[in-house]
Amino acid sequence: NDGKKTCKEVEDFMKARASIEEKYAKDLLGLSKKVCGHSEMNTLKRSLDMFKLQTEHISLSHLQLAQSMREEAKKLEEFREKQKEARKKIEQQMDSLHKQKSLQFKRSMDSKKTYEQKCRDKEEADQNVNRNTNTNTNNTKQMEKVQGLPTNVLCFKMKYNSLGKIRDDWLKEHVKSCEMFEKLSLERINFLRNTVWTHLNQLSQQCVTSDELYEEVRKSLEQCDVWEDIEHFVNLRQTGDKPPAPIGYENFYSGQKSPTVPLASRLIPSLTMFSMFASITDNAVYSTVQDSEYSVIHY
Repeated sequence: NDGKKTCKEVEDFMKARASIEEKYAKDLLGLSKKVCGHSEMNTLKRSLDMFKLQTEHISLSHLQLAQSMREEAKKLEEFREKQKEARKKIEQQMDSLHKQKSLQFKRSMDSKKTYEQKCRDKEEADQNVNRNTNTNTNNTKQMEKVQGLPTNVLCFKMKYNSLGKIRDDWLKEHVKSCEMFEKLSLERINFLRNTVWTHLNQLSQQCVTSDELYEEVRKSLEQCDVWEDIEHFVNLRQTGDKPPAPIGYENFYSGQKSPTVPLASRLIPSLTMFSMFASITDNAVYSTVQDSEYSVIHY
C-alpha cells in the first residue's frame, strides 16, 4: 500500500509541476507580446526585438517541457495501474486459497469434534458393558452408540489429509506471492527512480535551452553601438547643419532694425543686454508722441 501511495504522490507531483510550467509559459508568451522599446531605433531596437523574440521562444520551450512532464506522468499512471492489476490478481489467488483453507479447517475441526465424541462414547460404552454384564439390553444400547466410530475415524482422517493438502498449496502460493510482490517492488522502485531521473534531465535541459536563447540576446547586445545609434538618430532627425538666424531688435517708431547679433555675443546675454541698454539710454527720449510733455523715459 505504501508503494502504491508513493507512485500516486510522484504522479501528482509531476502533474502539478507540469501545470506550473504551463502557466509560466503562458505568462511569458503574453509578456513577449507587450510593447518593449517601440520608440528605439537601429542597434538597440534590434537587441530589444531579439529580447522579445527569445522570450517567446523560451515560453514555447517551457510549454513543451510541460507537455513532456505530462507524458512522463501518464507513463507513471499506466505503470501504477499495471502493478495494481498484478497485485489484485495475486491477492485474489491468495484470498481464494485462504478461504479454502479456512473452510477445510472448519470442517476438520467439526469432524474432530465428532470423532472425539465418538471416542468418548466408546470409552463410556466399554465401561458400562463391564458394569452391566448381567443385562443384554443395556449392552446392546451401548454398542449402538459406537457403531459409527470407524466411519468417523475415516472421515476425520480424510478431512485432515485434505486440510494438509490445501495448507501445502496455500504455503506454496504464499511463497510465490511474496516473490511476485518482491518483483513488483523492485520494478516499482526502479521505475520511480528512472522517472524522477528523466524529470530532472528535462529540467536541466530546459536550463540549457534557456541559456542558449539568452545567449542570442547577449550576442545581439554585443552588437549594440551607442555612438552608432546616436549618429543614426542625428542623421535621421536632423533639420540642417546651421542654426536659424537670430531675430534682431526692431524700433517700432523709427522703423530701424538693429544689426544681427553675432552668435558669440548671444552666448553672453548679460554683456549684450548691457550694451544695448547703454546705447538706448544715450538718447534720453527715444520714443515720443506729439504731446511734448509725454515721454516714456523722464529725467
